[in-house]
Amino acid sequence: MKCWPLLALLVSPFVSAVTLDELQQRFTDQPIVRAHFEQTRAIKDLPQPLRSQGEMLIARDQGLLWDQKSPFPMQLLLDDTRMVQIVNGQPPQVITAQNNPQMFQFNHLLRALFQADRKVLEQNFRIDFQDKGDGRWSLSLTPVTTPLDKIFATIDLAGQTYLDSIRLNDKQGDRTDIAFSQHRLTPATLTDDERQRFAAH
Repeated sequence: MKCWPLLALLVSPFVSAVTLDELQQRFTDQPIVRAHFEQTRAIKDLPQPLRSQGEMLIARDQGLLWDQKSPFPMQLLLDDTRMVQIVNGQPPQVITAQNNPQMFQFNHLLRALFQADRKVLEQNFRIDFQDKGDGRWSLSLTPVTTPLDKIFATIDLAGQTYLDSIRLNDKQGDRTDIAFSQHRLTPATLTDDERQRFAAH
């Protein structure tokens, strides 16, 4: 009788269904992910959407690096203690829990999104997780805490092995779509340049 799970796996696609816990473990097993991003922001009063693109790095133990290349250079760093933004080579803007608590809370939520941190997500959202088959999944988040519920209607994530897309639907009727591609797991440690960026400012 011990062979029956294998038989079930062959005949039933539901045996390999993805759960939120499995997704969190999948992301936890990826200590560093680098990817290309393309962001499109549709704003109600603008005839054309705003587009940007660049490179992203999420390091499980360090935080997030966001390198926008166009239409202008903008660098963003998120870690456990601060959010640092540099636009067009200007002096860095540093946001901490002390000088901007709401933005700092959003910082933590961004990392939770990229890492599928179930505990943080459940504290702030009503969660609708769906297994789409073949390892694909979607995660729809409806904010239940302030100020998130005043800003976002829903936040939708989707992917397979990696996080492939994020859609931010805000309460003003605007929408931001971020698509990720060219995911890379190597090198599995930070480069000297990346390490220096987390250590700077």
